[in-house]
Amino acid sequence: MTKPDAVAELMARVGERVRKARERRGVSRKTLSEISGVSPRYLAQLEAGDGNISIGLLQRVALALDQKIDALVGDEDPWTSQVLRVAALFRAAPTDLRKTVLELLTTVERPRAKRICLIGLRGAGKSTLGRMAGAALKIPFVELNRTIEDLAGIPVADVMALYGPEGFRTLEAQALQRIIALHDTVIVAVAGGVVGEPETYKNLLAHFHSVWITAAPGEYMPRLRAQGDLRPMAGNPEAMRQLEAILASRTPLYQQAQATVDTTGKTPEISLADLLQTIAREKFLD
Repeated sequence: MTKPDAVAELMARVGERVRKARERRGVSRKTLSEISGVSPRYLAQLEAGDGNISIGLLQRVALALDQKIDALVGDEDPWTSQVLRVAALFRAAPTDLRKTVLELLTTVERPRAKRICLIGLRGAGKSTLGRMAGAALKIPFVELNRTIEDLAGIPVADVMALYGPEGFRTLEAQALQRIIALHDTVIVAVAGGVVGEPETYKNLLAHFHSVWITAAPGEYMPRLRAQGDLRPMAGNPEAMRQLEAILASRTPLYQQAQATVDTTGKTPEISLADLLQTIAREKFLD
């Protein structure tokens, strides 16, 4: 599918879902315009699949329809997907019913199953080792940031710019929950800052076998430079000192992981062997 075809398909899908959501709520286009602040002309174009609406305006339409924006742009149709329909029903249910449903689901849940999560600072090697381990073990590998982008429909950098740290952390928690719901066997690499959000980190430790991928402080910068990632160094002579401070502050949180793999001075192949040995020794996939 060419890019123009893919864009046209996306806009047609968004338009159809906006129209269906509006009709299900029993509101006219004029009423939706008044609630969302988006002009009737824009809404007409959007529902016809001809709109070129910005993310900000689409978010206002989604909020006016009591929808999450990913329900309008995602690959799954919210009206035919059982997962999304159940999620919508759960959000609309009274508190006591939601509590009962959670208790019932918890009784059949396999807390950690065969899920493995790699934590640690950026540059430690989480994504590289996760991808290699997934291939070696023949299990799916997922980066949490890619799932966040799937939910938001935009790159992580744009999520931060549009919604700020709080919005990003909300999506991060939702993305983690989606992975838990979809995978009993998986290896996941998460951003280094996930440990700073207590509830999300608690959820992660409860549902994944966790491995801290670490390295000596002096190894992070050269690795990031080798990857072409200059963000930590660009115009910042204090970058190394800041990295050491971040590592020191997060170390007690990273140490809550069940196992540690130190990649200092090692090739990716040697570190992979260490990780696979750790997974076997700890019986994470048994």
